[in-house]
Amino acid sequence: MKVIQVLFSIFVIFHPFNAVLALSSDVTHVVLLKSERKLQLLHKDKVLKEYEVALGFEPEGAKKQEGDGKTPEGKYTLDYRNPQSSYHKSIHISYPNQQDKEQARKRGLSPGGAVFIHGLRRPFGFLGKLHLLKDWTLGCVAVTNEEIDEIWAIVKNGTSIEIKK
Repeated sequence: MKVIQVLFSIFVIFHPFNAVLALSSDVTHVVLLKSERKLQLLHKDKVLKEYEVALGFEPEGAKKQEGDGKTPEGKYTLDYRNPQSSYHKSIHISYPNQQDKEQARKRGLSPGGAVFIHGLRRPFGFLGKLHLLKDWTLGCVAVTNEEIDEIWAIVKNGTSIEIKK
């Protein structure tokens, strides 16, 4: 019986989910480095976790209008979640902000919206990291289903995200 208790204790202590729980209170903000295709979860200036991502199908430059295939650039908030997403799970990025709306209004265009960090479209989760071969979203930030599960668990609503070139 003692052997089972010891083995169970070791499992509980070293299980990866415990590391995820420890990180959840530590993520102070998120940074997306578009040119590097990296999503970083940070505590102050320290990178806690980093993920490779796919972006919008026209990744160069900031999103200016609906349908341009670009991922926005700027400061936003991860403000709500969709557990029933067609892309496994998704976390909304608060694009467009007031500046984005004003720039689009001056051009007489819609800035677009519905920009998320999400997993892979159902039923393509099996592709895993193969989705990184090409930028393919409409302007969202895509990770694997396992990665969005992890991000979902450790990043809280209201966390800031800065999207850089």
